[in-house]
Amino acid sequence: MDVLQRVREVGPHVVAVLTVLVSVLASGHAVLRKRDVRAAVSWVGLIWLVPVLGAVLYLLLGINRIRRRARSLTSRQKHGRFQPAPSMVPLTAQALAEALPSGAHLASLARVVDAVVHRPLLPGNRVTVLESRTNAYPAMLEAIASARVSLSLCSYIFDNDMAGRRFVEALSEAVKRGVEVRVLVDALGSRYTWPPITRRLRRAGVRAARFLPTLMPKRLPFMNLRNHRKVMVVDGRVGFTGGMNIRAHFLPGEDAARDLHFRLEGPVVGHLQETFAEDWAFTTGERLSGEAWFPPLGPAGPVMARGIPDGPDEDFENVRWTLLGALASARDSVRIITPYFLPDQGLITALNVAALRGVRVDLLLPERGNLPFVQWASMAQLWQVMKPGCRVFLTAPPFDHAKLMVVDGMWSLIGSANWDPRSLRLNFEFDVECYDAELARRLETVVDERLSRARPLTLEEVERRSLPIRLRDGLARLLSPYL
Repeated sequence: MDVLQRVREVGPHVVAVLTVLVSVLASGHAVLRKRDVRAAVSWVGLIWLVPVLGAVLYLLLGINRIRRRARSLTSRQKHGRFQPAPSMVPLTAQALAEALPSGAHLASLARVVDAVVHRPLLPGNRVTVLESRTNAYPAMLEAIASARVSLSLCSYIFDNDMAGRRFVEALSEAVKRGVEVRVLVDALGSRYTWPPITRRLRRAGVRAARFLPTLMPKRLPFMNLRNHRKVMVVDGRVGFTGGMNIRAHFLPGEDAARDLHFRLEGPVVGHLQETFAEDWAFTTGERLSGEAWFPPLGPAGPVMARGIPDGPDEDFENVRWTLLGALASARDSVRIITPYFLPDQGLITALNVAALRGVRVDLLLPERGNLPFVQWASMAQLWQVMKPGCRVFLTAPPFDHAKLMVVDGMWSLIGSANWDPRSLRLNFEFDVECYDAELARRLETVVDERLSRARPLTLEEVERRSLPIRLRDGLARLLSPYL
């Protein structure tokens, strides 16, 4: 009885001490590790105002374990690297200025990306623009049919539907021809249809894996850290990337959703393959190397290009820094197409400064998005870029999933990243920066085509929304870091 009495007397004090200790440790971690002051303050407040539970929530949602795991795995798994042909000399910022006199001012942007990405800017590339409604899937399926040695494919969504089954059939035929095929699908994206496509791929003899499965409770902290990349490389020589997932509503036709994809040739394809090899090693532990995956790559066209991997690992905020550099370097025009527009305050400021400097900044957004909460949150902050002079246009349905940025008719950014926190902080993305006036002109025709069926959004229209609508949009904006 004396022991029990003693436990009753001491127990609350022990619990109190442990609670304080846990709160100190959790809040100390937040203070030391969180880059954003507001995020650090919010977490520290939650940890102390909601004892224990706040620390548990921080443990589950606030600590980016995937960055530590990514570093650990990549240090153990040394994947292959591509080697440009001996004649292919990476471009310095000075060499870029000399090669592109009319775009010499963009050399400062090249310096920014040099410092952030640590991958060389490579000459000698060809970039072909593909549209979802016409030639994107046919071009990809044709490339799969031509594969002779190796084929790597990464997709966020790979649906088990008519489009998915066409790709499975083409990949299965490649395996039968003796092609080494590897397919990586994000675990969350693979569950958009049931049963998941990975089962069908494996039955067809295709080696497939899921990126960060989320079925087990211990995986719950990773539910937002998804592989949003869309990358395909055939024989190590022909690459595809852009915004398109593999699903039926992108099948060619007038009713197809709108999106852009790109066929790449030249040494930049090696950057696509390196990124896939890193993701594959991360997921499966298998090392892809050798000439089957990384053949020497010579010149194929006039475009100077560089792959930009981005993710919550050592590539953290690569795309965000690239966007900031591009906005700071722009002199004449910035044209942006994105389906989701939730920029942070730094990007909003950069857009505003560009507009105030006299740069024409055009934003093309869908009039009707596929995610209502994201569209409401976007509407709540559009006034912040419209007041200083950025122009916003709303494109008519069908929904446009394209991602594109063109600066001064010389520089282009293509790939998978959206202008939202999920792409710029939480997900694994892959973009390609391109320096070439002809490609930029081709992409500006894409922008102009979108503008021809778009309507301008006025600041008066934004401010005229009723109070209930503005409150709804404002509340959705509070969730923007998680949308």
